Amino acid sequence: MGRKFAAGDLQLVILALLAEQPRHGYELIKLLEERSGGFYVPSPGVIYPALTFLEETGLAEVENEGTKKLYRITEAGRRRVEENREMILHTLAKLERIGEKMAYVKRVFETDRHGADIDEGDFMQDGGDIRAARMLLRSALRMRYPWSKSEAARIAGILERAATEILQGGRPQTRG
Repeated sequence: MGRKFAAGDLQLVILALLAEQPRHGYELIKLLEERSGGFYVPSPGVIYPALTFLEETGLAEVENEGTKKLYRITEAGRRRVEENREMILHTLAKLERIGEKMAYVKRVFETDRHGADIDEGDFMQDGGDIRAARMLLRSALRMRYPWSKSEAARIAGILERAATEILQGGRPQTRG
């Protein structure tokens, strides 16, 4: 999926998550995946070097628990989080917004696929135009997947504008 964070940004986000509570590396991977709705799933090859850097620079410390390592933030790490709180909050909020948009798109396609809210017979009344357009949209999304962060935002914007136009029933949007 490509790079989602600069190394320093990821280290700050990890510190913020460690400030909440001590965590194992795998927990951090799953937590970032969860908060981003699956948009960002860092690999162990990204997380563990970042944790090692945080430990080596005195921002985090590690406790061995058998074969696992438990990472906890140090006082120096807490100061670093405080110094960068605004950027960290902005980054986490952006990840969560992207995750919410991805979850929404997934729900729309899952609902559609299982026919829960859409009766296929409704699309036959238009001569198949809407069904063909939906199939084209699905194909386009599949062809562009996986998306970069900027591509996901661009696609979400296109879909939001299309939904808004559909909901307006063809009325031009007025700006205040």
